[in-house]
Amino acid sequence: MKDIDKVEDAKSFDRLVAIIARLRSPGGCPWDREQTHDSIKGNMLEEAYEAVETIDKGDMTKLCEELGDILMQIVLHSQMAKEEGSFEIGDVIQKICDKLVYRHPHVFGETKVKDSSEVVANWEELKRKEGKGELLSGLPKNMPSLAYAQAVGRRVARVGFDWETIDDIIDKLSEEVAELQRATDHRHRVMEFGDLLFTLVSIARRMDIDAEAALRACNERFYKRFAYMEKICTERKLLLADMSLEEQNALWDEAKRELGD
Repeated sequence: MKDIDKVEDAKSFDRLVAIIARLRSPGGCPWDREQTHDSIKGNMLEEAYEAVETIDKGDMTKLCEELGDILMQIVLHSQMAKEEGSFEIGDVIQKICDKLVYRHPHVFGETKVKDSSEVVANWEELKRKEGKGELLSGLPKNMPSLAYAQAVGRRVARVGFDWETIDDIIDKLSEEVAELQRATDHRHRVMEFGDLLFTLVSIARRMDIDAEAALRACNERFYKRFAYMEKICTERKLLLADMSLEEQNALWDEAKRELGD
């Protein structure tokens, strides 16, 4: 890749690669030079979460910035790998380009498909040919649990391992609630509660609801409403902890009306 001083276009990908290389060079930034794949791996997750948050908010200006932060992480890891002699950013780009072309023969080849379901079926068949035949093996175990459960449900549904109707899942939900109520020790309560959550995620999947996003939105609503309650208590010289549950609920209802979300 080119040296930063030789890249005049501010939007050039080569400029970003050159900047990261300079930061990691002997005359670069001491902090950047000290980092390893392991020391900054958490940053990748953090930046991805920040990008998802901006998508939820519909803030395209902020999304542009957050995608840049993710891209920086990719280039930084690639620069470290280059220094180790493992691979460089060009190899990363080549691999994803080759994968996209290979897994879309209906676009770049002669394969014919009638709808997206056939695209998914072809995708899974191609993955099996690549030696990635286990349906769940490609899902990272450290995904957020709700997102992981939803991804698991989507994948096994591709081979028909799913309830026939959403009503069947709702019936299963009632069954799981009853099993949780019957649990007599903590270990069984934990297990049954997990089953209950998994079933709720299955309902979300069948309703085309992103369970992780739905819970994030719920958390945000709760945060805003509770913050409103605290604000009103301060203005009215009240102590939230001294209020009865009935009074707190009345304040909660007021927050819902005033915020309208």
